[in-house]
Amino acid sequence: MTGTTRKTRTTRTTTHSPSRTRSWWGWGWADAHPDDAECLAMGALLPGTLARPLPVPRVRDLRIGRPAVEPPASLAHLVATDPGDRAAHAMGKAYRDVVRALHGRPGRVPDLVARPTDGGEVADLLDWAGDRDVAVVPYGGGTSVTGGVEYRGGTHRAVLSLDLTAMGRVLEVDAPGRAARIQAGALGPDLEDGLRPHGLTLRHFPQSFEFSTLGGWLATRAGGHYATGRTHIDDFVQSLTVVTPAGTGTSWRLPASGAGPSPDRLFLGSEGALGVITEAWVRLQPRPVHKASAAVAFTGFGAALDAVRAIAQSDLAPANCRLLDASEAALAGASHDGSAVLVLGFESADAPVADRLERAVDLARAHGGRRDPVADGAPGTPGTSDTAVAAWRSAFLRMPYLRDGLVRMGAVAETFETAATWDRVPALIEDVRTEVGAAALQATGYPATVNCRLTHVYPDGAAPYFTVLAAGRPGDGAAVWDELKAVAGEVLHRHRATITHHHAVGRDHRPGYDRQRPEPFALALRAAKHALDPHGVLNPGVLVG
Repeated sequence: MTGTTRKTRTTRTTTHSPSRTRSWWGWGWADAHPDDAECLAMGALLPGTLARPLPVPRVRDLRIGRPAVEPPASLAHLVATDPGDRAAHAMGKAYRDVVRALHGRPGRVPDLVARPTDGGEVADLLDWAGDRDVAVVPYGGGTSVTGGVEYRGGTHRAVLSLDLTAMGRVLEVDAPGRAARIQAGALGPDLEDGLRPHGLTLRHFPQSFEFSTLGGWLATRAGGHYATGRTHIDDFVQSLTVVTPAGTGTSWRLPASGAGPSPDRLFLGSEGALGVITEAWVRLQPRPVHKASAAVAFTGFGAALDAVRAIAQSDLAPANCRLLDASEAALAGASHDGSAVLVLGFESADAPVADRLERAVDLARAHGGRRDPVADGAPGTPGTSDTAVAAWRSAFLRMPYLRDGLVRMGAVAETFETAATWDRVPALIEDVRTEVGAAALQATGYPATVNCRLTHVYPDGAAPYFTVLAAGRPGDGAAVWDELKAVAGEVLHRHRATITHHHAVGRDHRPGYDRQRPEPFALALRAAKHALDPHGVLNPGVLVG
């Protein structure tokens, strides 16, 4: 390491102050959820919902037994057995998780919650768990929406939730090399706070940014907010340190290498089934100072798709290129006349971006788009608070809380995403809307709303993201969602669209993932699982059997 490399530490920010409490049963902060009146108002807009919201669940109403095992004295200081702590680590934040919590059925509650502070303690915990037949479920921010942080259907003696958030420091910053070594448990805001004094940013902002961790992003191959260019966390990785039951390994920190299959690629997206990512060297960028945004409306969604493809295949590389269909735009408050809306944004650390924005808008106009009168600037800044751009951003950040409010009203309110090549995208979107909508009507007797937006775009394809809003069946909403999810999965498979673009596989997407991956690769993955986790204790049921 050069002498210019500087070490720094990050401290917990006020964003994650102990004065606020995370919701154990739903998304985000407990004090940010809609109250009963707001839940009722939302339910009134969706036929077939309940007359009153389900009560907010309480941990003390759950039947949480004593832990099935006790940690050894040498590890006891790392382990918690408090029922509230255990309940909060029993599941992620998917629709089905919220439904289960509201009905007092969170699933298999872990016996222990461990919070190691370094890789050595992670190794000690894995050694103990392997010897005692204790399943270990790695846990970052707990924001999984695919069943990735719960224990389901196994026969292990006990379950340990391995919470990595005590490992949340920025350890080193190599400013000249634009890279940093960061512990895997660093939450998004704390990570950025540690980089801000150096004028640098990771520039990875998933919707869960406030509550998710670097390790979680790496283990799930998470996609960030930015629509083009470096969109997945994979693009930022220089090196990983991974603790497995078979040993600990650190890949070399290199700008690039052609030396065989990449060791990092084995663990990116492995979802804790092969090892526990404890540290990473990640590539950074200067913080942007030039920003410009605009919204372009389209009468027809097909023309809007053509416009987005033209922009994606240009050299403009917008930071934001989100296309909302008419229903999604109306839901977000970005359109009130039945138009589809394209939200464009550009940013740069070293040069103005207004010209790039204008060129993108010109491409959109060539396909029938009309620009709304939006002032240039960052979404949400003074002067743009009433624009479609700001309305979309506000809805984007608030939507998970509103979803939980709708679930309290007995509604099915959930999302799923995919990616496909441009030649398949139009028919894929149409078939998902039609077939999932028909399945919802058959399952509940009420019509459903199936909205679509493009979250990420590439020269060769796009990532459609669907929102489903429908009435549930009283006390059986999770079953309705499972039926709709199965229909959606069949449509995706028929169009050779991926089962997930950035939400990960977890346990919920296993059937689709098993169909998507080539069998020789599945054989190699199973062999890697056996070699690295011979006792089969790491996140059982994720990725492989």
